[in-house]
Amino acid sequence: STWSVYMLRTANGSLYTGITTDVKRRFKEHSSGIKGAKSLRGKGPLSLVLEFAAADRSEASILEARIKKLTKEDKEWLVSGDKRLLTSIRD
Repeated sequence: STWSVYMLRTANGSLYTGITTDVKRRFKEHSSGIKGAKSLRGKGPLSLVLEFAAADRSEASILEARIKKLTKEDKEWLVSGDKRLLTSIRD
């Protein structure tokens, strides 16, 4: 199965980063509040703002950790499609 890194935006503009093998399913889980992250409950509506493939679970976890360490400004650049930033977190 292919692993992906994804970012969600909450109603108040916060960004949440996660990994999964099925982004559509995971988004539905987060949106329903039943199987989603507790930190997202009551923060909807949620929107999927970024999704990209990783080679495997290990790479997905590493990329997730690197993204979570970025500043809010850098995360916004990543969401806006700044390929240089995406390249730098993959290196």
